[in-house]
Amino acid sequence: MVQIEMEDGGRIIVELYPDIAPITVRNFKKLVSEGFYDGLIFHRVISGFMIQGGDPKGTGTGGSGVTIKGEFSANGVKNTLSHSRGVISMARSDPFNSASSQFFIMHADDTGLDGKYAAFGKVLEGMDVVDRIAAVKVNKNNKPLTEQRMKRVTLLNNYTAGESSENTSQEQSENDSSVTDTSD
Repeated sequence: MVQIEMEDGGRIIVELYPDIAPITVRNFKKLVSEGFYDGLIFHRVISGFMIQGGDPKGTGTGGSGVTIKGEFSANGVKNTLSHSRGVISMARSDPFNSASSQFFIMHADDTGLDGKYAAFGKVLEGMDVVDRIAAVKVNKNNKPLTEQRMKRVTLLNNYTAGESSENTSQEQSENDSSVTDTSD
């Protein structure tokens, strides 16, 4: 599990599916455990489609410096997770193996992305936060006029629905050494 805590206090809890996209989940968890996403923004927001973040430049052109294999059928990898509302998936440029750190959360269903992008988890809690982000005013490049900043992104052990972010963050801090290898 991953918690995306927004600067405004909203939080999104995402369940990860390593059985569907093991390389993608391993890469995402590594970046989360390193604090890579802390302070980054959702730089591309299209209501009725998706919200996208994870670019350290905040422009859609940046990444972590490492790319991973695209885990989707057009790239020869079986991935049965459809791009339905709440699904998290990796953004990429044209080359199939170009995903790095940018991800998107589906605001609405779009099966046209299936087989072309590596879906790897789903929002369990916080779709109201996704809806709120999707509703902000954007410029002509779909960048929010008011920054939608991820304050902190953390891995969670022993997640319980409705648990306060203070408890899960404290638990995460106490379990940092085991979190990378044991959480989903």
